[in-house]
Amino acid sequence: MKLYQIKTQQKLPISIEKAWDFFSNPKNLKKITPEEMSFEIVSGAEKSIYPGQIIQYNVSPIFGIKLRWVTEITHVIDNKYFVDEQRFGPYSLWHHKHFFKKIKGGILIEDVVDYKIPLGWMGQLAHLIFVKNRLKKIFKYRENKLLKLFGKL
Repeated sequence: MKLYQIKTQQKLPISIEKAWDFFSNPKNLKKITPEEMSFEIVSGAEKSIYPGQIIQYNVSPIFGIKLRWVTEITHVIDNKYFVDEQRFGPYSLWHHKHFFKKIKGGILIEDVVDYKIPLGWMGQLAHLIFVKNRLKKIFKYRENKLLKLFGKL
């Protein structure tokens, strides 16, 4: 079993409360997802995040193939962190931790995603060829979008 990990960090010149208000609202995920992914929330985004919340999305991560992705918010400590885990979707495992920390002049956001690709060696090859780079591009898009929304620290 090959497990992969992506870590990103970003500084923003906003309060921890403003950051939490934005990131704890599932509807804002569409704002920081590349348009070509055709991201659409199907259900579960009526409230701010809470443990046990199930959110369903339609998303086209590669080649325009439309997929249903179901995540559960498993852990939440307001203004500190939350975790979403895939229940159904394109990965064998998706465990995404979002951390928020006050720093001088704003906040530091850290994302840690542990994930596994299905299909054994074919999945590992797909990861090498395009999945890894696609995920990096998605997080880079998110970084740029957040800078446009909130500015640079």
